[in-house]
Amino acid sequence: MIPSPAECLQLMDKHRMLENIRDHSIIVARIAEVIAIDLRKSGVDLSLDLVVAAALLHDIGKTLCLGSDDDHSQTGLEICLAEGLDELAPLVKEHVWLKFQEGPISEKEIVYYADKRVNHDKVVSLFDRQEYIVKRYGNSDPQREVAIRKNCRNWDKVEGKIFAGLDFGPADLAGLIDQNPASFFGQYGQDDLCLSVATVFDISS
Repeated sequence: MIPSPAECLQLMDKHRMLENIRDHSIIVARIAEVIAIDLRKSGVDLSLDLVVAAALLHDIGKTLCLGSDDDHSQTGLEICLAEGLDELAPLVKEHVWLKFQEGPISEKEIVYYADKRVNHDKVVSLFDRQEYIVKRYGNSDPQREVAIRKNCRNWDKVEGKIFAGLDFGPADLAGLIDQNPASFFGQYGQDDLCLSVATVFDISS
């Protein structure tokens, strides 16, 4: 089962997702959607519904893990499986640590990359996001910082893979989406994510 955007919001409420995490997830979904739409136009076989739903719910386990050492991606996996969202589960599980693979772009890579481009609810560069992650989670531990930066090298690889098939570059993303999380359900209705992407792409095809 792939939930609609409205159903994703209900799941956010059910699992007590904090407002700031919800806002972050909405912007991640907008980034993921604009990427997936353009890749589909170039002939890449992707499920747009899966990309958007997984992006919206990638941090579904985060609130429950605050104040503990629990892995929020693992908790998110468990929530997805308990909710019958088997298709989303692996994307949620691997949105933090993803092994780079050659071959066609996958929905998993798009969600992983989109998350890395959003700091709180603002679109940022990979460099800025990396520096934030190191400062926030490195805990002034040199070995931990090295591990984080090693993982961050995957970000650049995935970015290169994604944008090799797009008509725009990484720096263009911020201008292609509505960066106001409050407009999530706006004029388009609860069953249509339709974000600001509709003004840039024809998403009806």
